[in-house]
Amino acid sequence: MPVTIRHRALLSPRSLKDALRLRHEEPDAMPLAGCTDIYVALNFGTLPARGFLNLWTLDALRGIDVLDGVVRIGALTTYTALIQSPIVARHLPMLVAASREVGGPQIQHRGTIGGNVANASPAGDTLPVLAVAQAVVELHSVRGLRLVPFTDFYTGYRTSAAAPDELIVALHVPTPQGRQWFRKVGTRAAQAISKIVIAGVGGRQPRIAFGSVAPTVVRLPQTERVLASGGTILEAQQQMQSEISPIDDVRSTAAYRRQVAANLLDEFWRATGPGSARAARGR
Repeated sequence: MPVTIRHRALLSPRSLKDALRLRHEEPDAMPLAGCTDIYVALNFGTLPARGFLNLWTLDALRGIDVLDGVVRIGALTTYTALIQSPIVARHLPMLVAASREVGGPQIQHRGTIGGNVANASPAGDTLPVLAVAQAVVELHSVRGLRLVPFTDFYTGYRTSAAAPDELIVALHVPTPQGRQWFRKVGTRAAQAISKIVIAGVGGRQPRIAFGSVAPTVVRLPQTERVLASGGTILEAQQQMQSEISPIDDVRSTAAYRRQVAANLLDEFWRATGPGSARAARGR
């Protein structure tokens, strides 16, 4: 049932250094920024946190730049900022496509990529993109900086390798070589949580990641090897079935997700494989 915010403390740091100090001193205080997920949990009475660490005012966690082909995205960068960024459009068009699928304009103005990563939902729209792009998560604490490969970041359903005193500060995303591809399947054409979501990079060494088919977002290395070695799409689809583990839930069934995943894999390879006309024209 809906709850009030009475008896809940709000910590408001004035700098990143201050935020890291408070994170160290109050590790149970939940970091918040756009609040697009936290407010939902508060409304349903499912949020146990009694304290919050407000990061929204920290401009040090915003910004997009690129160096030597690696795009650095601050954790508080909103989906709107990603959609409007010429850097992201040039280097990571699949991230633009994913950001357009996150809720409506109100959510895109407030929601942040760091929040999507920290939330750790297997249905997160940007997470397959970060997985196939071989992103790296930049974590900070009073103990220093730590870089964690994105494919090693999640340890289970809604759990990650981040320590209790660490904050996600940025994502480092190398520019993929090959045509980028993104698709989301939901109940509606927009503003729906994904039934299944896929991102891929085509070419002779394809990379593929799915969301909503396992406890975490998953790369499919064995399926990638089948395609890279010249295997048929049917062989790749059969291999894929051993790398995903969808479940029945309120949004869909496991059988439906397996069939749609196979269809999306076929669509991806037709659009981006070495013999495709689109791949010949670049991403």
